[in-house]
Amino acid sequence: MKKPWVKKLLIGLGILFGIVLIANFGLNIWLKTQLPDYIKKNTDYKVSYKSLDVDLGTGNIFATGITVNNKNPQNINVIGLQGTIDTLKISRFGIYDALFNKTISSSDLLLAKPNLNIILAKPKDVKTGKKPNPVNFENIRINKGTINVFKYTKQKFASVNELDLYVENLQLTEESVENNLPVVFDEYKITGKDFFFQPDDIYTLKIAKITTTNGQMSVENFQLMPIISFEQFKKNYPKKTQMFQFSIPKMSFKDIVLKKNKTSLSNADFQNAFLKVYKTGVIAVKKAEKKQNFELNLDIIKLNNAKVQIVKADESDLFFAEDLSVNINKLEFTKESSQEVIPVLYKNFKISGKGIHYNDAQDIFVENFSLNPKGGQIRNIVAKPTNSPKMAMDFKTNLIQFNINEFKFVDKKINLDIKDVLIDGINGKIAAGKTIPKKKTAVKGIQFPIVVGEILLKNSNITYESENQPLTFNDLNVAVNQLELVENGAKNGMAVKIKDYVLTTKNFDYKTKFYRMSGGSLALNKNKVEINQFTMVPLVSRAQFIRMIPVESDLYDIKVNQISAQGNWDLFSENKSINAANVTINSANANIFRSKIPADDPKIKPLYSKMLRSIKIPMFINQLQLKNSVLEYEEDTPKSSGPGKLTFTNFNMNVKNLNSAKMKGKPTNVQIKIDCTFMKTSPLSVNWGFNTADQNDHFTIAGKLSNIPAVALNAFVVPYMSVTATGTIQEMIFNFKGNPKGIGGAFNIKHKDLKVSILDKNSKEKKGVLSAVANIFIKSDSGKFPESVVVEDVERDPTKSFFNMFWKGIEDGLKKTLIGVNVDKTKKTVEGAVNTVKDVKSGVKDVKNSVKEAKKDISKELGSSKANASAQKKESEKPKEKKGLFKRVFNKKETPKTE
Repeated sequence: MKKPWVKKLLIGLGILFGIVLIANFGLNIWLKTQLPDYIKKNTDYKVSYKSLDVDLGTGNIFATGITVNNKNPQNINVIGLQGTIDTLKISRFGIYDALFNKTISSSDLLLAKPNLNIILAKPKDVKTGKKPNPVNFENIRINKGTINVFKYTKQKFASVNELDLYVENLQLTEESVENNLPVVFDEYKITGKDFFFQPDDIYTLKIAKITTTNGQMSVENFQLMPIISFEQFKKNYPKKTQMFQFSIPKMSFKDIVLKKNKTSLSNADFQNAFLKVYKTGVIAVKKAEKKQNFELNLDIIKLNNAKVQIVKADESDLFFAEDLSVNINKLEFTKESSQEVIPVLYKNFKISGKGIHYNDAQDIFVENFSLNPKGGQIRNIVAKPTNSPKMAMDFKTNLIQFNINEFKFVDKKINLDIKDVLIDGINGKIAAGKTIPKKKTAVKGIQFPIVVGEILLKNSNITYESENQPLTFNDLNVAVNQLELVENGAKNGMAVKIKDYVLTTKNFDYKTKFYRMSGGSLALNKNKVEINQFTMVPLVSRAQFIRMIPVESDLYDIKVNQISAQGNWDLFSENKSINAANVTINSANANIFRSKIPADDPKIKPLYSKMLRSIKIPMFINQLQLKNSVLEYEEDTPKSSGPGKLTFTNFNMNVKNLNSAKMKGKPTNVQIKIDCTFMKTSPLSVNWGFNTADQNDHFTIAGKLSNIPAVALNAFVVPYMSVTATGTIQEMIFNFKGNPKGIGGAFNIKHKDLKVSILDKNSKEKKGVLSAVANIFIKSDSGKFPESVVVEDVERDPTKSFFNMFWKGIEDGLKKTLIGVNVDKTKKTVEGAVNTVKDVKSGVKDVKNSVKEAKKDISKELGSSKANASAQKKESEKPKEKKGLFKRVFNKKETPKTE
C-alpha cells in the first residue's frame, strides 16, 4: 500500500502538469488570437503571421508567414522593420528574460527566407552607462535571406541577397571591455550575393558573392570604392591624409577564429588585387601612442598579381607596381610586436614584383625584383632626374643582388647582418643637389653595428657631379670587405668602418671651373695607390683665365707619367688618417703661369709648415719622391713684353717626414732635398727644412747654383728689366733662415766676364751709351771667390708666397755682391748727368726768354718815334741785317742801338 504523501505528490504533479498543459494550450490560443493586437498596442510594430506555436516547457517557438511593419514609419527614434519571414524557429527561448529583463535569448534562431528592410534608429548622443545586450543567440541560421539595412536618414547602410548564414556559439562583447572584438563565434558558414556596406559618406564596400565550403570561404569581386571624387575628399576632409580604393576579383581563406581580442585565419589568398591610395599631402598630426591589445594571426597569406598605385595631391603617380606577389607564412600582429619598428612577426616571406615606378624627388623604374629573409635582387633599374633640388640621378643598372645572414628585430631595433651585395653595370650620372643643413638627431631603431661582409661594384661607368664639377670613372670596379656602419655618438649619426677595399678604373676624368684632370688608370686599396698618365690641363686660355679671376692666381698645366704610394690610410671611417711609407711621382712636367695684371690677393699666405699643420687629419709620409721631372714658372706683368720664364729640368726632389703634426710618435721635422738643372744649363741643389710642430714656423733653406751663363737668365729678365746679360755666374751659394716675418743669412757669388746691355722698352734695341755707362760700374770678374755677405732685414710681405720672400733674399744678396756700392755710385752719376742736362735745358730756356723780352723792348722803342717809322720800314725790308741783329743779341756780342 502506497504511502499517503506519495499519493499526494503524484496528485500534485498531475495537477501541475494539467495546469501547464492548459496554460500552454491557453497561451497558444491567446498568441494566435491576441498577440498581434497586443504587439500593435504596446510596441511600435504591426505583426501578423499564419501560424504560431509556443511550448512553455521547452521555450521553443515556431511561426510561419510572418509580416512585420512599423506603426509609424516616420518615427526615426526606433528601429524600423518592414518585410516578411517565411519561417521563424526559436529553440529554448528565454521567456522569463523576455518578460522581466527585456532581453531576448535563445540557443538557436532560424529565419527561413527573410525579406526584411531594417531602418536603424537615430543614434543617441548621450550614453548612460553599461547596457545589457538586448539580443543573445548562441546559434543563428538564416536561409535564403534578403536583408536591407538603412540609416535613419533612409541612406542605404548594408544589404545582402540570397543569404545563407550559420553561426555557432555567437557571443556579443560588452561595450565596456576594451580591445575586444564586438562579436566572436566558434564556427560559421555563409553564402550570399550582392553584399553592400556603406559605413560613412566616403566609401562603399561591395562583394558580388561569398561562399563557404568545408571551412574555406571564397569571396568574389570585393570592392572598397570612394563615392566622392578626390577633389571633393580634399575639400570636405582637409585634415585627412589619404583616401583609398581597393578591389580584389577573387580571394579566399579558411579557419576563421574570433576569440576575445584575437583573430586568426589561414590560407588567405588574394588574386589580382588592385590598391589605389590618394595622398592629400597633408602632414599627419602625431597622436599619443596607444598600446594595442589586438592580435592577428595569419597562417599563410598570398597576394598574387596585385597592382598598387599611389597618387600625389595633383593625381600624378607617386608609386605604381604593375605586378606584385606576396607570400607570408605565420604572420602575427601581437601586443609585443606592435612596439617594434616593424609591428609584425613572421616565419618566412617572399615578395616579388614587376614594372615598378616611383616618382618623387627622383623617377625610378624597376623591371623586376624579389625579396625574402635571406636576400633579394633588383634587375634593370632606370633612374631619371626630376626638378627636385635634391640629388638627381640619371643612370641604368643591370643588377643589384644581396644575401642576408640575419635580419630581425630586437628591443625595438633592427638587427641586420648582410652577407654580400653585388651591383653590376651602373652606367650614368649622379648630380648632388643643394646642401640643406639638417638638425642633427640621434639614429633610432637600429642595432649597431650594421655589418656588410662584401660589396662588389662591377663593370660600371659613373659620373658624379657636384657644383658643376663632374667626376667620371670608366670601367669602374670596386670590392669592399667587411664594411660596418657604427654609431657616431659625437655627431648624432653613423660612421663607416672598412676592413679592406680595392678600386680600379680606367680613363677617369674630373672637371673644375678651370681644369680638366684625367688619368689613364687608377688602382687603389688601403695599402697602395697607383695612377698612370695623369694630366691636369687648363680648360681656358691664359687670356681668358686672367679675365675670369678677381685676384692673382696661378694657372697650372701638369702631366705626370706615374704616381704611386705605399702605406696605410683610412679615408672612410670617423677617424681618418694617412700613414704612407713612400709616395713617388715619376716624370712630371709642370708649367705654372702667373699674371700680375689682376689685383693682388690681399689674403695672408701661410708658410708651408702652417699649411701642413692645418690639415685636419693625422698625416705622415715617410718619403715623398719627385723624379725626372720638369718645372717651368712663367710670370707676366702689365709692363713686360711677354712672360718671363724660369725653367728647372732633371728635377728630383726627396721629402722626408711630410706630416700634419697630428700623428703620435712620428717626427715632425720635414726635410726637403732638391737637385735639378736651372735654365737647362746649371746644376742647382737645395736643402730646405722646417718643423710642422713649430708654431713660430721657422725654416732653413740653403743651396748652390753653378756655372750659370748670364744669357740663360735673359728669358726671365728681358721682359721685366729690358736688360740682357752676357758672361758666367760660376757659383752662387746661399744659406738662409727665416720665419713668417722675413728672411736672412749668408750669400756669396763668383762670376766672370759679366756685361749687361740696356734695351729700349718698346723696340728692344740696345742703347749703346747707357749700356757702356752701366758696364763701367759693374765688376765683370769677381776674381777669387769673394767672402760671403750678410743678407738681413729682408721683410716679408705676408700677402705674398714663401718664394717671393726667398727671391727677395736672393735679390738682396745680388745687390751686395754682384754690383756692391757701385750701384749707388752709378745711380748718383746718372742722377748727376740728368741734373746737368736739366740745368742746360733751363739755361737755354732762360736765354730764349731774354730774347723775347729784348724783342719786345726794341719794338716798343722803335714804335715810340715818328721819325723812326721810315727807318723801321727800311729795316724790315732788309731781313739779313735783322737776322744779324738778333744773332748778335743772342750771342750778347752787341747791343742794338736806337736812333
